[in-house]
Amino acid sequence: MVIRKAGVKALIALVLATTALSACAPRVAVRGNLPREEQLAKIVVGEQKREDVIEILGSPSTLGVFDDKIWYYISRRTEKLAFFDEEIVDQQVVAIYFDDKNTVQAIQKYDRDDLRDIGMVERETPTSGNELSVLEQLLGNLGRFGKTPSQ
Repeated sequence: MVIRKAGVKALIALVLATTALSACAPRVAVRGNLPREEQLAKIVVGEQKREDVIEILGSPSTLGVFDDKIWYYISRRTEKLAFFDEEIVDQQVVAIYFDDKNTVQAIQKYDRDDLRDIGMVERETPTSGNELSVLEQLLGNLGRFGKTPSQ
């Protein structure tokens, strides 16, 4: 009976230790669309058009915000350990630049070392107009809702 109790306690301790250690394993997530080197080698700067790039690489992950002549193919690998914040382990970006004739002008590769932290601004933008209380908003809407126009 003594051996059985010790065996059960050891088994419970083993299960608890295994559970605790498995909770420490990071969760890995890979997202994005990064073209392979063989695909990128098929794109010739100065010759291929947008349609050719889509046929070879597929649709880009995103377009340039201020200029649609830049296409980005982005891949990111992250790890999250328990309750800690997600950490970027690897990030790669391929940017394809087009000229005014929609021909490939340049291909640029970026990695994790090229990341820049951008600080958030905490101030508020002032708006024009009146600030109304809830009561003023409710009373201001009285009488605004009438009959629908007849057809």
